[in-house]
Amino acid sequence: MARLGWRSDTGDRDGELVHTGRVPAELHLPTGEVHQRPPAYSAVRVGGERLYRKARRGEPVEGPERLVHVHRFEQVWRDGERVGLEIECSAGTYVRQLVAALGDAYCEELERTRVGPFSLTEADAERVVPLEAALTFLPELSLDVDDAERVRHGVALPATAEPAGEPAGASPRSTDARSHAGPMRMTHEGRLLAVYERSEERLRALVVFAG
Repeated sequence: MARLGWRSDTGDRDGELVHTGRVPAELHLPTGEVHQRPPAYSAVRVGGERLYRKARRGEPVEGPERLVHVHRFEQVWRDGERVGLEIECSAGTYVRQLVAALGDAYCEELERTRVGPFSLTEADAERVVPLEAALTFLPELSLDVDDAERVRHGVALPATAEPAGEPAGASPRSTDARSHAGPMRMTHEGRLLAVYERSEERLRALVVFAG
């Protein structure tokens, strides 16, 4: 849910809110390829440090631009300055930025209803999904022996090799792995080693599974 006519320095209701009163009669909801920069209060690293730490010190910050894909962006209801939105987007998309780009607006409530093949309506606390199966919706980067050893120790890699592509059975609207800016599976000979993400021309570890 977005709130119109207001601005937030964090893009959500936890930031410093400023009432502008500018509420557009109609909203332009972009789809397709969208260029974004991460919000100042985000965990993206710049110069080896998280952006939010720089922002909290009052330093001017600007994260690296990334290309994301918005497959669906629809208004489902509107009541005064509040509007309900449904968004289907690629991994790595900053929904707060999509909302802020509407004009004077911030993200007041956010609920993730689907991740890859898993939907909120199908959630089952008793169901156990193997890790490899749970992450097949992420693009895959198949590594050689040397890079696999580096990844096992969480070492950053140059962002020169491209992900191998979409996993088998992926939706045709899935993110094009060649321009993927979000998390990706790092594998060697079919074995899942870690999840990495591009940052400042490097691939950096988010989580390592194989030591």
